[in-house]
Amino acid sequence: MKSSPGKPGILVISHGSPDSDWVAFVDEAVAGVAVELQASIPIVSSFLEIVEGRLIQDGIDQLEAWGVTDIIVIPLFVSSGSTHIDEISYALGMKSTPEKETDLEPFSLSARVFFGDPIDDDPIVAEIVWDKVKELSTRPEREMLLLVGHGSRHEGFRQRWERGIAGLSARVGRLGGLAHADYALLSPDSLRSKVSYWQEERGYEVIVAPLFLSKGYFTSTVIPSRLEGLSYRYLGEALLPNSRLSRWIYLQILNIMGSLKL
Repeated sequence: MKSSPGKPGILVISHGSPDSDWVAFVDEAVAGVAVELQASIPIVSSFLEIVEGRLIQDGIDQLEAWGVTDIIVIPLFVSSGSTHIDEISYALGMKSTPEKETDLEPFSLSARVFFGDPIDDDPIVAEIVWDKVKELSTRPEREMLLLVGHGSRHEGFRQRWERGIAGLSARVGRLGGLAHADYALLSPDSLRSKVSYWQEERGYEVIVAPLFLSKGYFTSTVIPSRLEGLSYRYLGEALLPNSRLSRWIYLQILNIMGSLKL
């Protein structure tokens, strides 16, 4: 007997923030994906924490209430080294145990789950980063780009952070035709030492680009405070808002649906 076809739906998951602009920028990006989907597939934006009424379980419940049987999860995080990727995939039943202990309980769901990938070194995102900082570049042959991410002190997670951000910084450097590209993490902290090395020891003009989903405490306070007294160029612009991020989400959805024939 032939089984009936499933009904796919999209669940975009990001961290969440008490800043209403942060949430609004994410919602704007997801709305852009909805336009691309042309209402053919339901899509919901949910958050790991803070945004009450729109947490991950709320998103699951909403999709299942619409009859969704196959949930494509897009983790809107900048790195596979985030411990949140580990705990969310565990709570969604994608792995039997988390790599790092978590308070996140398994979610209640009936639908099948297909888990996408975070940003890491995606070429579309490299274009976004360069768009955000290119006005700072005047002599590319004497400039280097330093991409700054949150990072992780946890073994295994830190290495994933490093792989993704190293690849992404190299992509951005090539796009801008810059002399060099490198990365720094806030945890464990390598930011000040990297800027000092490239500016003082190597003699390059340093363009600092934050790798964060949206502007906030890290982009406006933490990064500038750790670089106080050093010479560098910085605008503090995060990935959002930018319509290309909607495109990144949309293409990932198409890729998953194509591979699974949903």
